[in-house]
Amino acid sequence: MELLYLSRADVEGLGLSMCEVLRAVDGGFAAKGRGLTEMPPKPGIHTRPDCFIHAMPAYVREPEVAGLKWVSGYPPNPAKGLPYITGLLVLNDPETGVPLAVMDCAWITAMRTGASAGISAKYLARADSEVAAIVGCGVQARPSLAALVETLPALAAVRCYDVLPEATAAFIAEMGAAFPALRFEACAGAAAAVREADVAVTAIPIVTEPAPELDAGDLREGALAVSLDYDSAWTSAAMRGCDKFCADDVPQLLTTREHGVYFGGIPEAIHADLGELAARLKPGRESAGERIFSMNMGIAVDDMVTAKALYELAKQRGAGTRLPL
Repeated sequence: MELLYLSRADVEGLGLSMCEVLRAVDGGFAAKGRGLTEMPPKPGIHTRPDCFIHAMPAYVREPEVAGLKWVSGYPPNPAKGLPYITGLLVLNDPETGVPLAVMDCAWITAMRTGASAGISAKYLARADSEVAAIVGCGVQARPSLAALVETLPALAAVRCYDVLPEATAAFIAEMGAAFPALRFEACAGAAAAVREADVAVTAIPIVTEPAPELDAGDLREGALAVSLDYDSAWTSAAMRGCDKFCADDVPQLLTTREHGVYFGGIPEAIHADLGELAARLKPGRESAGERIFSMNMGIAVDDMVTAKALYELAKQRGAGTRLPL
């Protein structure tokens, strides 16, 4: 028996577009909403403060894919010249359980997380949204903006803030070249970036003792907030002050809250998860004036459907390395 190994360079070299990832992730959410997935809440270990290594298994029946992502997030890594996110993803044959492929998961994690922000915008943002805010201009900010570009046809301006001014400048230079039709502006703070935005995406490091600065007053009427950083950027008042609170996976959200570290300030009433929205089981935005919050923790279903698309493409092109099992 053999398995296919795909390195980070192999994965990136396949050239899977954000549009294709969005399509896969949207389909995965719809399958989840229809009850066609199996995905236990992710367990994790924590070897250093604010660091995690998570196991993320999932089975999706349509399109059929099964596997596990073993991913770490270490905020101190960039100062050591190492990536914040590293890990591997294993795909198994759903029929036999035999491992089919092992691949780097950092690119997958960034792209599917960005895609989840796009899916939130698809169902929860105003269709005429013109201004996006990006708070945290690191790796995750780039695919998140790419997903918003694909999802929001009226998008015209991006307001940016990072605690490191050089990160903001690098983000604007890179994304300005990638999306020349957009107008970029560096902001003096997170609140200044969000205050005039129709869609605000936060992607700062996840920490156990955050000092959030964004409150309900910073989210304008009719705006959507998408958190990719747990509750690190947003106050309890901001989350509770919205008209609707959604998540990418409610059981995972509540299980994580039970551990007593994250999500203690979320509202008790959760309107829907993205699976219910994608499957059209619950309504998304119902009025132009609603303030809506989407808590996107990152789920294994997103990883598996993205990995399946990569695996099929790799087989077609003969990419990667065959290894004995």
